[in-house]
Amino acid sequence: MSMMLETPEMPAVFDGMKLAAVAAALYVIVRCLNLKSPTAPPDLIYQDTAINSFLLKSCPLLTKEYIPPLIWGKSGHIQTALYGKMGRVSSPNPYGLRKYLTMPDGATATFDLFEPLAEHCTGESVTMVICPGIANHSEKQYIRTFVDYAQKNGYRCAVLNHLGALPNIELTSPRMFTYGCTWEFGAMVNYIKKTFPQTRLIVVGFSLGGNIVCKYLGEAATNQDRVLCCVSVCQGYSASRAQDTFLQWDQCRRFYNFLMADNMKKIILSHRHALFTDNRINKVFEDSVLSRLYTATSLMQIDDTVMR
Repeated sequence: MSMMLETPEMPAVFDGMKLAAVAAALYVIVRCLNLKSPTAPPDLIYQDTAINSFLLKSCPLLTKEYIPPLIWGKSGHIQTALYGKMGRVSSPNPYGLRKYLTMPDGATATFDLFEPLAEHCTGESVTMVICPGIANHSEKQYIRTFVDYAQKNGYRCAVLNHLGALPNIELTSPRMFTYGCTWEFGAMVNYIKKTFPQTRLIVVGFSLGGNIVCKYLGEAATNQDRVLCCVSVCQGYSASRAQDTFLQWDQCRRFYNFLMADNMKKIILSHRHALFTDNRINKVFEDSVLSRLYTATSLMQIDDTVMR
Protein backbone atom coordinates (compact mmCIF):
# COMPACT_ATOMS: atom_id res chain seq x y z
CA MET A 1 0.00 0.00 0.00
CA SER A 2 2.82 2.35 0.87
CA MET A 3 4.44 1.61 -2.50
CA MET A 4 1.24 2.64 -4.26
CA LEU A 5 1.22 5.95 -2.39
CA GLU A 6 4.84 6.75 -3.28
CA THR A 7 4.63 5.85 -6.96
CA PRO A 8 2.74 8.96 -8.20
CA GLU A 9 5.45 11.19 -6.74
CA MET A 10 8.31 9.54 -8.66
CA PRO A 11 7.64 11.20 -12.08
CA ALA A 12 7.79 14.61 -10.44
CA VAL A 13 11.17 13.76 -8.94
CA PHE A 14 12.49 12.56 -12.30
CA ASP A 15 11.14 15.67 -14.04
CA GLY A 16 12.97 17.83 -11.52
CA MET A 17 16.20 15.94 -12.14
CA LYS A 18 15.78 16.36 -15.89
CA LEU A 19 15.18 20.08 -15.54
CA ALA A 20 18.24 20.40 -13.32
CA ALA A 21 20.35 18.47 -15.84
CA VAL A 22 19.10 20.63 -18.73
CA ALA A 23 19.76 23.80 -16.73
CA ALA A 24 23.28 22.61 -15.88
CA ALA A 25 23.96 21.73 -19.53
CA LEU A 26 22.71 25.14 -20.70
CA TYR A 27 24.89 26.87 -18.11
CA VAL A 28 27.96 24.95 -19.30
CA ILE A 29 27.16 25.75 -22.95
CA VAL A 30 26.64 29.45 -22.26
CA ARG A 31 29.80 29.59 -20.15
CA CYS A 32 31.99 27.63 -22.57
CA LEU A 33 30.72 29.45 -25.65
CA ASN A 34 30.94 32.87 -23.96
CA LEU A 35 27.48 33.64 -25.28
CA LYS A 36 27.02 36.44 -22.74
CA SER A 37 30.23 38.15 -23.81
CA PRO A 38 29.35 41.48 -25.49
CA THR A 39 30.75 42.42 -28.88
CA ALA A 40 32.90 45.53 -29.06
CA PRO A 41 35.58 47.23 -31.17
CA PRO A 42 39.12 46.06 -30.37
CA ASP A 43 41.17 48.00 -27.83
CA LEU A 44 43.96 49.81 -29.66
CA ILE A 45 47.16 50.84 -27.91
CA TYR A 46 49.41 53.01 -30.05
CA GLN A 47 51.39 56.24 -30.17
CA ASP A 48 49.91 59.22 -31.96
CA THR A 49 52.26 59.26 -34.94
CA ALA A 50 51.79 59.96 -38.62
CA ILE A 51 52.30 56.32 -39.66
CA ASN A 52 49.83 55.05 -37.05
CA SER A 53 47.22 57.57 -38.21
CA PHE A 54 47.81 56.36 -41.77
CA LEU A 55 47.38 52.73 -40.67
CA LEU A 56 44.08 53.48 -38.92
CA LYS A 57 42.75 55.26 -42.00
CA SER A 58 43.94 52.46 -44.28
CA CYS A 59 42.55 49.67 -42.05
CA PRO A 60 39.08 50.82 -40.87
CA LEU A 61 38.42 47.24 -39.73
CA LEU A 62 40.61 47.98 -36.69
CA THR A 63 38.10 50.46 -35.34
CA LYS A 64 34.91 48.55 -36.14
CA GLU A 65 32.95 46.33 -33.79
CA TYR A 66 33.97 42.70 -34.13
CA ILE A 67 30.93 40.49 -34.67
CA PRO A 68 31.98 36.80 -34.54
CA PRO A 69 30.06 33.89 -36.12
CA LEU A 70 26.87 32.96 -34.31
CA ILE A 71 26.81 30.44 -31.44
CA TRP A 72 30.42 29.19 -31.53
CA GLY A 73 32.22 32.34 -32.70
CA LYS A 74 32.72 33.84 -29.23
CA SER A 75 34.64 30.84 -27.92
CA GLY A 76 38.36 31.05 -28.56
CA HIS A 77 38.68 27.37 -27.62
CA ILE A 78 36.24 26.21 -30.29
CA GLN A 79 37.71 28.55 -32.90
CA THR A 80 41.17 27.18 -32.10
CA ALA A 81 40.01 23.56 -32.27
CA LEU A 82 38.02 23.96 -35.49
CA TYR A 83 40.61 25.96 -37.38
CA GLY A 84 43.63 24.16 -35.95
CA LYS A 85 42.35 20.69 -36.79
CA MET A 86 39.91 21.19 -39.65
CA GLY A 87 41.01 24.44 -41.24
CA ARG A 88 38.80 26.21 -43.72
CA VAL A 89 36.20 24.38 -45.78
CA SER A 90 38.73 24.41 -48.61
CA SER A 91 42.24 25.42 -47.51
CA PRO A 92 44.42 26.72 -50.36
CA ASN A 93 47.56 24.90 -51.45
CA PRO A 94 49.98 27.55 -52.71
CA TYR A 95 52.83 26.29 -54.87
CA GLY A 96 56.34 27.06 -53.73
CA LEU A 97 59.92 25.89 -54.03
CA ARG A 98 61.75 24.45 -51.03
CA LYS A 99 65.21 25.86 -50.42
CA TYR A 100 67.98 24.22 -48.38
CA LEU A 101 70.69 26.17 -46.58
CA THR A 102 73.68 24.58 -44.81
CA MET A 103 74.41 26.24 -41.48
CA PRO A 104 77.95 26.60 -40.00
CA ASP A 105 77.31 23.79 -37.46
CA GLY A 106 76.17 21.36 -40.14
CA ALA A 107 72.43 21.87 -39.61
CA THR A 108 70.25 22.15 -42.72
CA ALA A 109 67.80 25.05 -42.65
CA THR A 110 64.84 24.93 -45.03
CA PHE A 111 62.32 27.49 -46.18
CA ASP A 112 59.66 27.61 -48.87
CA LEU A 113 59.63 30.39 -51.48
CA PHE A 114 56.34 31.48 -53.06
CA GLU A 115 56.30 33.88 -56.00
CA PRO A 116 53.59 36.57 -56.31
CA LEU A 117 50.53 35.82 -58.43
CA ALA A 118 49.80 39.46 -59.27
CA GLU A 119 51.62 42.76 -59.48
CA HIS A 120 52.03 44.65 -56.22
CA CYS A 121 49.96 47.83 -55.96
CA THR A 122 53.16 49.91 -55.79
CA GLY A 123 54.65 48.23 -58.84
CA GLU A 124 57.70 47.31 -56.74
CA SER A 125 59.07 44.02 -55.51
CA VAL A 126 58.02 43.36 -51.91
CA THR A 127 58.82 40.12 -50.08
CA MET A 128 57.28 38.89 -46.86
CA VAL A 129 59.76 36.91 -44.75
CA ILE A 130 57.58 34.82 -42.44
CA CYS A 131 58.41 32.96 -39.23
CA PRO A 132 55.62 30.55 -38.09
CA GLY A 133 54.64 29.67 -34.53
CA ILE A 134 56.13 27.03 -32.26
CA ALA A 135 56.96 23.75 -34.05
CA ASN A 136 55.19 25.01 -37.20
CA HIS A 137 56.19 25.22 -40.85
CA SER A 138 54.99 26.25 -44.31
CA GLU A 139 52.56 23.33 -44.61
CA LYS A 140 50.36 24.43 -41.70
CA GLN A 141 46.89 25.56 -42.76
CA TYR A 142 47.05 29.06 -41.30
CA ILE A 143 50.37 29.67 -43.08
CA ARG A 144 48.99 28.33 -46.36
CA THR A 145 45.96 30.61 -46.09
CA PHE A 146 48.10 33.65 -45.27
CA VAL A 147 50.57 32.96 -48.10
CA ASP A 148 47.80 32.42 -50.64
CA TYR A 149 46.22 35.78 -49.75
CA ALA A 150 49.59 37.55 -49.86
CA GLN A 151 50.50 36.05 -53.24
CA LYS A 152 47.24 37.22 -54.76
CA ASN A 153 48.02 40.74 -53.56
CA GLY A 154 51.43 40.86 -55.20
CA TYR A 155 53.75 39.72 -52.41
CA ARG A 156 56.56 37.20 -52.68
CA CYS A 157 56.64 35.03 -49.54
CA ALA A 158 59.50 33.19 -47.88
CA VAL A 159 58.36 30.92 -45.04
CA LEU A 160 60.84 29.44 -42.57
CA ASN A 161 60.41 25.80 -41.60
CA HIS A 162 61.51 25.53 -37.98
CA LEU A 163 64.48 23.19 -37.63
CA GLY A 164 63.08 19.72 -36.97
CA ALA A 165 59.42 20.67 -37.46
CA LEU A 166 58.92 19.13 -40.92
CA PRO A 167 58.27 15.39 -40.49
CA ASN A 168 59.99 14.44 -43.77
CA ILE A 169 63.20 16.45 -43.28
CA GLU A 170 65.90 14.79 -41.20
CA LEU A 171 68.19 16.76 -38.91
CA THR A 172 71.80 16.87 -40.08
CA SER A 173 73.23 18.03 -36.75
CA PRO A 174 72.30 17.43 -33.09
CA ARG A 175 70.26 20.63 -32.90
CA MET A 176 66.61 21.60 -33.44
CA PHE A 177 64.77 24.91 -33.17
CA THR A 178 64.66 26.82 -29.90
CA TYR A 179 62.65 29.81 -28.72
CA GLY A 180 65.42 32.36 -29.13
CA CYS A 181 67.67 31.16 -31.94
CA THR A 182 67.57 33.44 -35.00
CA TRP A 183 70.23 31.68 -37.08
CA GLU A 184 67.91 29.97 -39.55
CA PHE A 185 65.65 33.00 -39.96
CA GLY A 186 68.70 35.22 -40.53
CA ALA A 187 70.05 32.81 -43.15
CA MET A 188 66.71 32.89 -44.99
CA VAL A 189 66.60 36.70 -44.95
CA ASN A 190 70.20 36.94 -46.24
CA TYR A 191 69.35 34.53 -49.06
CA ILE A 192 66.38 36.69 -50.08
CA LYS A 193 68.46 39.87 -49.99
CA LYS A 194 71.17 38.33 -52.19
CA THR A 195 68.82 36.64 -54.62
CA PHE A 196 66.47 39.61 -55.01
CA PRO A 197 68.68 42.72 -54.57
CA GLN A 198 65.84 45.12 -55.46
CA THR A 199 63.18 43.71 -53.17
CA ARG A 200 61.95 45.37 -49.98
CA LEU A 201 61.08 43.27 -46.96
CA ILE A 202 58.08 42.96 -44.65
CA VAL A 203 58.97 40.83 -41.64
CA VAL A 204 56.11 38.73 -40.21
CA GLY A 205 56.13 36.52 -37.13
CA PHE A 206 53.33 34.44 -35.62
CA SER A 207 53.35 33.68 -31.87
CA LEU A 208 56.83 32.26 -31.10
CA GLY A 209 57.85 33.51 -34.55
CA GLY A 210 57.03 37.03 -33.37
CA ASN A 211 59.64 36.71 -30.63
CA ILE A 212 62.22 35.43 -33.10
CA VAL A 213 61.73 38.15 -35.73
CA CYS A 214 61.75 40.98 -33.17
CA LYS A 215 64.90 39.55 -31.58
CA TYR A 216 66.50 39.24 -35.03
CA LEU A 217 65.78 42.85 -35.95
CA GLY A 218 67.22 44.04 -32.65
CA GLU A 219 70.41 41.99 -32.76
CA ALA A 220 72.14 44.22 -35.32
CA ALA A 221 71.25 47.41 -37.16
CA THR A 222 72.22 45.80 -40.47
CA ASN A 223 69.40 43.26 -39.99
CA GLN A 224 66.95 46.12 -40.56
CA ASP A 225 68.35 47.01 -44.00
CA ARG A 226 65.60 47.14 -46.67
CA VAL A 227 62.95 46.28 -44.06
CA LEU A 228 59.77 48.31 -44.54
CA CYS A 229 58.10 47.14 -41.33
CA CYS A 230 57.66 44.23 -38.95
CA VAL A 231 54.32 42.64 -38.05
CA SER A 232 54.23 40.53 -34.87
CA VAL A 233 51.04 38.47 -34.49
CA CYS A 234 50.01 37.12 -31.04
CA GLN A 235 53.52 37.42 -29.63
CA GLY A 236 54.34 36.52 -26.05
CA TYR A 237 56.24 39.16 -24.09
CA SER A 238 57.39 37.68 -20.76
CA ALA A 239 58.69 34.12 -20.67
CA SER A 240 58.95 34.07 -16.88
CA ARG A 241 55.35 35.20 -16.40
CA ALA A 242 54.17 32.89 -19.16
CA GLN A 243 55.63 29.90 -17.31
CA ASP A 244 53.38 30.53 -14.31
CA THR A 245 50.39 31.35 -16.52
CA PHE A 246 50.72 28.13 -18.52
CA LEU A 247 50.47 26.09 -15.32
CA GLN A 248 47.06 27.57 -14.43
CA TRP A 249 43.84 25.71 -15.23
CA ASP A 250 41.95 28.94 -15.93
CA GLN A 251 40.89 29.13 -19.61
CA CYS A 252 42.24 25.56 -20.05
CA ARG A 253 45.82 26.89 -20.15
CA ARG A 254 47.24 23.80 -18.44
CA PHE A 255 45.49 21.58 -20.99
CA TYR A 256 46.93 23.57 -23.90
CA ASN A 257 50.34 23.38 -22.23
CA PHE A 258 50.01 19.59 -22.12
CA LEU A 259 49.03 19.41 -25.81
CA MET A 260 51.95 21.60 -26.91
CA ALA A 261 54.33 19.61 -24.71
CA ASP A 262 53.06 16.36 -26.20
CA ASN A 263 53.66 17.72 -29.71
CA MET A 264 57.18 18.82 -28.75
CA LYS A 265 57.93 15.38 -27.32
CA LYS A 266 56.85 13.73 -30.57
CA ILE A 267 59.11 16.03 -32.60
CA ILE A 268 62.11 15.48 -30.31
CA LEU A 269 61.64 11.71 -30.25
CA SER A 270 61.23 11.59 -34.04
CA HIS A 271 64.76 13.04 -34.24
CA ARG A 272 66.12 10.99 -31.37
CA HIS A 273 68.89 9.43 -33.44
CA ALA A 274 70.26 12.79 -34.63
CA LEU A 275 69.87 14.54 -31.28
CA PHE A 276 71.19 11.92 -28.88
CA THR A 277 73.31 9.44 -30.84
CA ASP A 278 76.62 11.18 -30.25
CA ASN A 279 79.89 9.75 -28.94
CA ARG A 280 80.21 12.73 -26.63
CA ILE A 281 76.93 11.89 -24.88
CA ASN A 282 77.13 9.35 -22.11
CA LYS A 283 74.63 6.49 -22.54
CA VAL A 284 73.49 6.76 -18.92
CA PHE A 285 72.92 10.50 -19.35
CA GLU A 286 70.99 9.90 -22.58
CA ASP A 287 68.72 7.35 -20.88
CA SER A 288 68.17 9.73 -17.97
CA VAL A 289 67.21 12.59 -20.29
CA LEU A 290 64.84 10.41 -22.31
CA SER A 291 63.23 9.05 -19.17
CA ARG A 292 62.46 12.57 -17.94
CA LEU A 293 61.29 13.56 -21.42
CA TYR A 294 58.76 10.69 -21.55
CA THR A 295 57.21 11.82 -18.26
CA ALA A 296 57.18 15.56 -19.03
CA THR A 297 53.70 17.10 -19.13
CA SER A 298 54.58 20.76 -19.72
CA LEU A 299 56.78 22.83 -22.00
CA MET A 300 58.77 24.04 -19.00
CA GLN A 301 59.70 20.47 -18.06
CA ILE A 302 60.87 19.84 -21.62
CA ASP A 303 62.90 23.07 -21.52
CA ASP A 304 64.64 22.00 -18.32
CA THR A 305 65.19 18.44 -19.53
CA VAL A 306 66.28 18.91 -23.16
CA MET A 307 66.08 22.34 -24.78
CA ARG A 308 68.29 24.29 -22.39
